[in-house]
Parts: sequence; structure tokens; C-alpha cells
Amino acid sequence: MVTGGPDELPLSSRVAGPSALDLGGQTSLGALAAVIARAACLVVANTGPAHLAAAVGTPVVSLFAPTVPFGQWGPYRVPWVRIGDATAPCRNTRAAVCPVAGHPCLSTVDPLAVVEAVRRVGAP
Repeated sequence: MVTGGPDELPLSSRVAGPSALDLGGQTSLGALAAVIARAACLVVANTGPAHLAAAVGTPVVSLFAPTVPFGQWGPYRVPWVRIGDATAPCRNTRAAVCPVAGHPCLSTVDPLAVVEAVRRVGAP
């Protein structure tokens, strides 16, 4: 299942592909919380939904761009794993948009590392 805001429809559609349910642009905050609460795990960027997952008790795999201090932020009181390159050139810039072409902090993330992180937080 893939979610996203109304401005992320092309991205959510591409990520969902033919195999996943695309809820991009279709969930209110309350509906998103309900979807996350029923999930075995949430794989998400270091954004608000990671903290929403913690609020409803759902484990988190956080794809973390280190524009904010890598070790400072994370979901609270749920199993979670942070994935990303803490030494990337964008580290600690606090940039809203990555200032480094190609997003090296996340573009090098191995999909198998994400699968392993999902297993580590206890999701089936």
C-alpha cells in the first residue's frame, strides 16, 4: 500500500506500480492514521508519518536524509530502524530540498537493506 499527498500522485502511482494499492491523495490525516495503525510496519522518509506511526504503535523503517542531525530525530517508543548515509554532503544543512544532485544519502540505499530492516522491526 502506498500513500501520499495530492501533490504526490505521479510518485505514489509510480511507487505502487501494478502490484500495490495506491492511496495517493485519498487520505485525510485521520484516515492515514487508521491505515498506518493497521500496518505491520511503515517504510517512510523522515517525515511526519513516521511520528504518526509511533503514535499509533506501528514499527518504522525510516529512510533518513541527514539534512537534520542524523542521530537526533526518530519515532518514539516503537521498534524502528534508520537507513541512510549519515556522512552525505547534505548532512546538517537543514535544507527542505536536497542541495546535492542525485540525493546520494538515499539513492545508495539497497532495497534489500530495507527488506532486512522491515524484518528487524518485527514485521512479517
